[in-house]
Amino acid sequence: MEIYLDKRAVKHIRLSATDAVEEGDTETLREDIIESFTDEQIEEIERRIDSADFYDFISEVVDEWSGEDVDELFELLETQLADAGVDLKYTAPELEDEDEEEAEEDDEEEEVEEEEFPVEEEEEL
Repeated sequence: MEIYLDKRAVKHIRLSATDAVEEGDTETLREDIIESFTDEQIEEIERRIDSADFYDFISEVVDEWSGEDVDELFELLETQLADAGVDLKYTAPELEDEDEEEAEEDDEEEEVEEEEFPVEEEEEL
């Protein structure tokens, strides 16, 4: 089974993990991770894990996390889900942000090109 986390969910988890690192509170992080999955995804994961409780599963992942590196949290989540037969897919927000910036730069270049070379209309005789 494959589960895809969208950019918004990944960004939300990253922000929550950063807050957990700064404040030392992981309860909100647990809830934010759980909220990132749909009810159907949670049900399917619960069928595949030993404890059959997604909250306990996420708690184990968060407890195993060193609490320092956000990427480590995602790696642990991926690994634990893979052990349960679930392939977690997502794109790191940094990569998506770079792609968006490149797209914006391309748009800006196109606008500049249009302004530099205005098309003059020919006058009819």
